[in-house]
Amino acid sequence: MTVMGAACSAFWTEVFEYDTPKIVHIKSIKIGLACRIIQLLIFSYIIGYVIVYQKGYQNHDKPSGTVTTKVKGTAYTNVTNTGLGGDNLYKRLWDVSDYVIPPEEHNSVFVMTNMLITDDQSQSTCAEDPDVAKVICDEDKQCPAGEPVYIGNGVRTGKCISYNSTIKTCEIYSWCPLENERKPPKVQPVIQAAKDFTILLKSTVRFDKFNFRRRNIVENASEDYLKNCTYNAQHHLFRFCPIFRIGDILKESTPKVEWGDISVKGGIMGIVMNWNCNLDFDDEYCLPTYEFKRLDDPFAKLARGYNFRFADFYKVNGTLYRRQTKAYGIRFEIQLHGDGGRFDVYFLVLNVASGIALLAVATVICDICVLYLHKKKDYYYDKKYKQVDELKDDYEDLQSSSSVGRTGSSDIPVYNRNLQAGK
Repeated sequence: MTVMGAACSAFWTEVFEYDTPKIVHIKSIKIGLACRIIQLLIFSYIIGYVIVYQKGYQNHDKPSGTVTTKVKGTAYTNVTNTGLGGDNLYKRLWDVSDYVIPPEEHNSVFVMTNMLITDDQSQSTCAEDPDVAKVICDEDKQCPAGEPVYIGNGVRTGKCISYNSTIKTCEIYSWCPLENERKPPKVQPVIQAAKDFTILLKSTVRFDKFNFRRRNIVENASEDYLKNCTYNAQHHLFRFCPIFRIGDILKESTPKVEWGDISVKGGIMGIVMNWNCNLDFDDEYCLPTYEFKRLDDPFAKLARGYNFRFADFYKVNGTLYRRQTKAYGIRFEIQLHGDGGRFDVYFLVLNVASGIALLAVATVICDICVLYLHKKKDYYYDKKYKQVDELKDDYEDLQSSSSVGRTGSSDIPVYNRNLQAGK
């Protein structure tokens, strides 16, 4: 019970212990200098970085909005001896209705630069492509009728027929003839002139916290300026032009993108509109800056680039036909980034108060140095901390009072007793 009682006593002593700060003035040039340097660094961080650089005196908001695009440009292609077959399909004029697919998208636009065309397809039967898995056969029973070729081009008819003089494959019901087996040009795209096409970006952004709206087209610009300008980041006037030449976008991207690579295989480019606006100034200074970067992986070993298929349908003598195009090109994704700020007393006071509270870090660091690292740490520790035991002090005071009461007259000094005896 004695051990249990001691443990309980120690526990309750710790629970009902109270700590109060004690101020100790240390007359030391080194410690005082260290404290002032740390406070100066914290003060510089608050004023220089938080308040000035990060504009801690402002309330901030992110931009929201939308972007519409308009592509312009025409090209005439006279592609011959490509090995594609049907050279007449590539000898033609191309305008925006032909190479922008689909005509309109949300915050993006696709420009076709290369293609593979398969003409006069109709729904009939033909031999499946031997490059497709599980279609090479020797007899009909290997081609169950009605079973689709899931990664192929149609549905098996139940027959095994000759694909060429050496290979037999399952016959399928599909859009025949199948897609042209030849590959599109690898040296340069069919629409080589597409690098000179232009894209007009029209964007309206909002900073909802401040009820602020702004367009990327300079309001005081003339119609002649908009008709004749092309974006140039180095020109003091044309760096705000919203019309971009495709070739320039690739050149100014980070890292630089080669036209011959992305136009042949296709790819995805990002156009970043940065709306960083200080709304404490006039509205005319709130204009975007632009960044360009490639979003897909140009070094991928498999399935590199960007392509898709679409078809145009027509009828001849009541029979439905289609022209299928495998389109390669550049997809431009337009992204809105940025930050808008306006002066707000609340945020100024909040950041200043937070900075003042941060000054206490200097005291903590100096205390650690003095109490744990300094050569006189034991001396400073005794000056910094004092143990006060209220129960022990009360007991000692009580004992002192009792002792005085018991002594009575014997506590009177000797010379006083002598004086009393002489009376």
